[in-house]
Amino acid sequence: MKNNNAIAIVSASLGLGGAERFASLLGFMLTDLGYEVHHVIILDIVDYEYRGKLVNLGKLFGKENFLMRGSKKGVYIADYLRQNNIGAIVDIRSRPMLLREIFTKWIYGNRKNYFMIHSSNLEMYLPKSLFWAQYLYGKSTKLVFVSKEIEAKVKAKYGFTNVKTIYNPVIFPETLELKPKSLPENYFLFFGRLEDKIKNLSLLIEAYELSGLKDSAVHLLIIGDGSDKEIVLNKIKSKNLDSFVHVLPFQKDIVPYIQHAKATVLTSHFEGFPMSLVESLAAGTPVIAVDCETGPREIVQNENNGLLVENHNPNALAHAMNRMIVEENLYQTCKNNAQKSVEHLSLNTITKEWHNLLTE
Repeated sequence: MKNNNAIAIVSASLGLGGAERFASLLGFMLTDLGYEVHHVIILDIVDYEYRGKLVNLGKLFGKENFLMRGSKKGVYIADYLRQNNIGAIVDIRSRPMLLREIFTKWIYGNRKNYFMIHSSNLEMYLPKSLFWAQYLYGKSTKLVFVSKEIEAKVKAKYGFTNVKTIYNPVIFPETLELKPKSLPENYFLFFGRLEDKIKNLSLLIEAYELSGLKDSAVHLLIIGDGSDKEIVLNKIKSKNLDSFVHVLPFQKDIVPYIQHAKATVLTSHFEGFPMSLVESLAAGTPVIAVDCETGPREIVQNENNGLLVENHNPNALAHAMNRMIVEENLYQTCKNNAQKSVEHLSLNTITKEWHNLLTE
């Protein structure tokens, strides 16, 4: 008999990305609500703290033959869900492969299914075909979005009515942490995955070069890991910016780096609900973001908690970065308003929204 108090959170991993960070936070939220939480992760990456039981499929099946790995994982998950009487599933993964998701539909069975969509790049989560999209998700308990823009886009394209937007939560730092050693006095910050086709770090580096900020000893700090790290390093080197643009690996505790930055910058081609912006504001640091699809315009209050600029425009971004340095009144206004602008995203508030969703 299924236990509606037992919930499986299925994610790619518990490390590196914003969606994975949310999986970690959701586990804490649901545990606090009294649920029995089971984290099921596909890859053997665990950087974030978590609550509940962990099923690390990457570690369990990492040495299996590639052709057999997927089917063995699927059978294992199906058995695990049944043996632990899991009553509900929150699926946070990207889901671009149709055949795999047809198999997943069988694995999940008739449990309560909540499928999250974390990006405006819908093809990573929903099939292009209306037929297959309806087949896979038309009768799911709920499609959960992290942005109202994404929800509107999906409703317009697929006609789903089983939809709900719940923003990602943020934890507010309780104290000002010490500045990490060897950091420059003044710097702008980017943190996230180093994937240029998504995060458009090329735009960030070009804008920094155009800004001339190096002449004012204002540096750029890029923190993260990813498949395009070498591309990023080569771009920095080709522009002779090695002394001013610094690339550091993923930091488990990113808060002190945020707190001592002038602003966090986001330059993505597309997003969902970018946690780097929310986490920065919660830490009291202003933000600069391109107006990409989707998320930034639901977070950034232009000239109130940060600056929102035209996407794919390096000159506009360079100008915004300079404004944060030379316009002291603007900077102080954005800094003073940062935390209160995201109070509605507190862990307590978002926990209540998930409780309401799960008890509908």
